[in-house]
Amino acid sequence: MKKKFLNILQHCILFSKIDSLKMDNLFSSINYSIKEYDKDETIAIEGDLCNKIGIVLNGAVEIQKIYESGKSLTIATLIEGKIFGEAIIFSTKTTYPSTIMACTKAIILFIPKDSIMHLCSTNSLFLNGFMSLLSNKILMLNKRLKNMSYHTIREKLSNYILEEHEAQKNLTFKMNKSKKQLSEMLGIPRPSLSREFIKLREEGIIDFDRNSITILDITALKSILENAE
Repeated sequence: MKKKFLNILQHCILFSKIDSLKMDNLFSSINYSIKEYDKDETIAIEGDLCNKIGIVLNGAVEIQKIYESGKSLTIATLIEGKIFGEAIIFSTKTTYPSTIMACTKAIILFIPKDSIMHLCSTNSLFLNGFMSLLSNKILMLNKRLKNMSYHTIREKLSNYILEEHEAQKNLTFKMNKSKKQLSEMLGIPRPSLSREFIKLREEGIIDFDRNSITILDITALKSILENAE
């Protein structure tokens, strides 16, 4: 394993607690493969067998839902250190539910199921990392279900803003997603999302620029969700 890849894996939740000096020995004890992909190259197609996890070592990949009409929806974008397939390989339905595609040139580390089981049984730090990864996945899905319970664009956007405020612990926080990515995540048409952003600013509830959002009236923002319940 190249040193530059080991350094990237130190920022991956699976290996973040493992001493860098022990990392190389860890990989010498398991099977793994590293593959390079060109931009727009498909990594896995919906319905393909998933018997390994993938970790992005370089570049970025998108998880997409592609419909029969040809329209595609980006569910998530994964950058260096992020993982896919972790919730599938131990499930009863071990096929990819979505298509995974490289949105830039990308390098992916693949670790097969038997090697994951070996690491979990022999390395408690890796096991803790894997459990944290699955727990975070459950929390993320719960957040999405919560967002689905809101009916209006205003409610969905307000919930997102409050969640980011709590996560980043600041009334002014970075926008970690583009408007396109946010509209797809919330299931809101992009023009409608932009109009709601503007309405909230005109009402003095938030302010925003291209890269950040500032909450000006957090009580008013919370009341939007309280009135929805």
